[in-house]
Amino acid sequence: MRIITISREFGSGGRELGKRLAEGLNIPCYDHEIIELIAKENGFDENYIARVSESFIVAAYPATIGSHMMDYSMMNNVQLETQATQRKIIRAFAEKGDCVVVGRAADIILRDYNPLNIFVYASQDAKLQRCRERAKEGENFTDKEMIRKMKQIDKGRALYHNLLMDEAWGKKESYHLCINTTDTEIKNLIPALVPYVNAWFENKK
Repeated sequence: MRIITISREFGSGGRELGKRLAEGLNIPCYDHEIIELIAKENGFDENYIARVSESFIVAAYPATIGSHMMDYSMMNNVQLETQATQRKIIRAFAEKGDCVVVGRAADIILRDYNPLNIFVYASQDAKLQRCRERAKEGENFTDKEMIRKMKQIDKGRALYHNLLMDEAWGKKESYHLCINTTDTEIKNLIPALVPYVNAWFENKK
C-alpha cells in the first residue's frame, strides 16, 4: 500500500505538489475533501472547519507548552469534534488503499500505515510570491501582513503536530523527504518524484 502524506509551510505549494504527485501516481489525493466530510458529518460550516481542522487557536496556548502538557479543557466542543472526526476520516481514506493526504497531521494519524512523509518548504520571498499569485479577488494583504499570516498558520500547524508527537514539525529528522520549491515550478518536480516514491515503497517490501 502506498500512503503519502504532505506536510507543508503555508505558501510553499505543498497542496499543488500533493495533487500533482497523486495524478502522476494515478492515486487519489485527499485535501479539501476532508473538510467537506467533517462539515457534512457534524453539521458545521466548511469555512470554520477549514480554520480549525489542522491547528488549534494558537493564542489560547502558551508558546512553551510541551507535547505532554496539553489541556483539552482549553478546546471548545467544535474543535474536539473536528479533530476526532478528522482522524476517523483520514484513517478511512487510508483503509481504501493508495492515496496522498495533504496536511492535517496525517503523518501522525497514519503512522501505523508506514506512510512516506514529505515536507514541502520554500524561502519567504517565494512563499510571498505564490500567495500573491493565488490571492482571492479583493484580498489585498501587504507583505508585512502576509508574512504575519504565514507565520501564524505555520505556528498553528506546528503546535498541533507537536502536541500529538515528539518529532518536531518542519524538522528534517521528522520526514523521509524534504522538498524546497523555491524558484521551481512544481509540475517539473513530478517526473523525478514519481519514480522516487515508487522505489521507496518497493524497498519497503
